[in-house]
Amino acid sequence: MGLKRCLTGAALSLATHAVHAYPVQDNLSGMSLEELGAVRITSVSKREERLADAPAAVYVISSADLRRSGAASLVEALRLAPNLQVMQANSGTYVVTARGFAGDNNKLLVLVDGRSVYTPLFAGVFWDAQDVPLDDIERIEVVSGPGGTLWGTNAVNGVINVITKAAGATRGARVAVSGGNARTDSTARYGAALGETGAYRLYGKAFTVRATETAAGTEIDDAWHKMQAGFRADWKQGDDSYTLQGDAYRARKGHPRPGSIVVIGLNVPLGNIEMGGGNLLGRWTRQLGGDGGAVSVQAYYDRTERNVAPFFDEHLDILDLQAQYTAAPIGRHALTVGGQYRHASDRLENSPYFGFLPARQNASWTSLFAQDEVTLGDAWRLTLGLRGERNGYTGNEFLPNARLAWKIGADSTLWGAVSRTVRAPSRLDRDPVVPGVPPYLLVGGPDFQSEVARVFELGFRSQLNADLLYSVNLYRALYDDLHTQEQVPGQLKVKFANGMMGASRGLEAWASWQLTPSWRLRGGLMAQHIDTWLKARVVDLGNSLKRVGRDPAYTASLRSSWQLAGEREFDLALRRVGALSDPDVPAYTAVDMRFGWKLRPSLALSVTGNNLFGGGHGEVTEVAYRTQAGRSVAVELVAWF
Repeated sequence: MGLKRCLTGAALSLATHAVHAYPVQDNLSGMSLEELGAVRITSVSKREERLADAPAAVYVISSADLRRSGAASLVEALRLAPNLQVMQANSGTYVVTARGFAGDNNKLLVLVDGRSVYTPLFAGVFWDAQDVPLDDIERIEVVSGPGGTLWGTNAVNGVINVITKAAGATRGARVAVSGGNARTDSTARYGAALGETGAYRLYGKAFTVRATETAAGTEIDDAWHKMQAGFRADWKQGDDSYTLQGDAYRARKGHPRPGSIVVIGLNVPLGNIEMGGGNLLGRWTRQLGGDGGAVSVQAYYDRTERNVAPFFDEHLDILDLQAQYTAAPIGRHALTVGGQYRHASDRLENSPYFGFLPARQNASWTSLFAQDEVTLGDAWRLTLGLRGERNGYTGNEFLPNARLAWKIGADSTLWGAVSRTVRAPSRLDRDPVVPGVPPYLLVGGPDFQSEVARVFELGFRSQLNADLLYSVNLYRALYDDLHTQEQVPGQLKVKFANGMMGASRGLEAWASWQLTPSWRLRGGLMAQHIDTWLKARVVDLGNSLKRVGRDPAYTASLRSSWQLAGEREFDLALRRVGALSDPDVPAYTAVDMRFGWKLRPSLALSVTGNNLFGGGHGEVTEVAYRTQAGRSVAVELVAWF
């Protein structure tokens, strides 16, 4: 295992370390496949368009899907998307990727209501800090493939956009409690009218996750507890719409590695991981007439605190401001332009074992983008976009994108795309240090540049009839300046550099089949192949080429949703995931079930079982503190008032 991987495991991966019944309103519940194709999404073009017409590999997880999945957390719910790979290391540590590179875990952009939740510390997501009450989510739009033109750097292999319900859709009181052998949860929510044109909701939730075990039966000290509360308010005044929302949380969990860890020859005791934070977001949108024009401004503040004893204690403040103008169609053109300014103030307290220099840093990112959708005829549509973004590490980055869609009849779309995007350097690339003799063993990568991806895509989406909807996507990606670990010339030091190149190709396919009015099947398949190689005269001390083995070659899934008599539901999910290597992790099959029963109009009961068959399985290659995912059962009771 390479030096960077060891440091990440010791300092960051350690740091990163039920079910839902019948809601009062479920905007996508009971949808036919025709209605599903007509769902309006925004993640592909930043303007509303039908899912069936979007020229991208996009999968939508609806609120009904979330409820019927039995997922207990946001990250577990992402397993519903067949174009994502979700891998659990232990109770709170996950790797979520699209199109591979799980060993890097830094090429996927995640947003919650337009708020980016990736951390500039390592350009990834601390999934143990991301929590949204699943019943408050309207849909999750999962785009596999580049999204840099609209969303900026780090949207290299995909974008996850979590969109919560408007406050007006969650009026009344809802209380849910669940318990099982793996975790216990409780959530309370209240929503009401706000004046004549608005609404608000308040929520609070808490959960406890029990300690897990390794394949050898050794208990991992990864039990954790989290509390979170938040609100959302929406209101209108004429053509103006306003949203104000926020969240605050506090959590504590144990280190997944028991006792201590050896760092630079010293036996270092490990303590608990403490985390907390909050965010506040405001958005104003004005509709410019009834022909689709609009202008919007969004601002948010995000505070993150993370104490990973004995490695570092971080206090991160982010201020983000975005503006967008969506022009009404002018002739054949539909133009969207916008800009973004993001400022981060990062304050770190280093330890004698690991740190960042400078320990305190202020950074900013500024970007402008424009995208034009050109109607070439009754059946052809061309999308051209460009984003220019400036960061403090590499200066200006340009992210172009071109997409061509051919509408074949009323129900089929063939599309192709060419994109260039980058993963900009993070603090973990440039600033980390490990003390040693003399005086540092690691000096980060003072000249580390952006990782670059050039991506070619081809996709086809069709609804054969009212009962069958499917999508097939092919892609080829060429990567340059990927991360390596190299010796500083003439010195006993290691630095991070850009000495590797790569290429990937793959297939993504999914389908929904309405067999009967009460029975629906959904299937998905992901197959991928990744090659990497070192540039000439590069000696990689971290053996980075082995990172390819941390991605499964395939993932296949099948979900059955059956509506029974007497307002009862039965859901069955089957997932098959390919093997990993370095070290070897066998392929596995997981079977999940859920039974839901509406006891009364305002009371529902559900029982969920996960990994019901087999003796458990591992999902990542880090075997020293890896959870053996085994059988779990949970019972939930939900009441509305």
